[in-house]
Amino acid sequence: MEVISITQILQLVLALGFVVALMAGLAYIIKRLGLAQVAPVHKSAKRLKIIESQALDARRRLVLIRCDDKDHLVLLGANGETVVKTDIEPINNVEDSREKTPASN
Repeated sequence: MEVISITQILQLVLALGFVVALMAGLAYIIKRLGLAQVAPVHKSAKRLKIIESQALDARRRLVLIRCDDKDHLVLLGANGETVVKTDIEPINNVEDSREKTPASN
């Protein structure tokens, strides 16, 4: 069994430090050049909202997403995602319309 010497450990630590320094330098250069333009989103300008999420089993989940006052039902799974239904009226709009129309007996 081979014993690791102090010089090998020092070489490993220095190589790791060099790689981390390269990554930090590259990130700084990309940020300074403006190549990573991430526009801040104000809370009032957000268009997407997760309304509800329900786990179906260990691999699949149903998610109700609201975008521009329309709800969308999406099935998320390990193999991808499937849009189940789109342009669903939000429940508060459905309740408002039910209150306006008299119930037929």
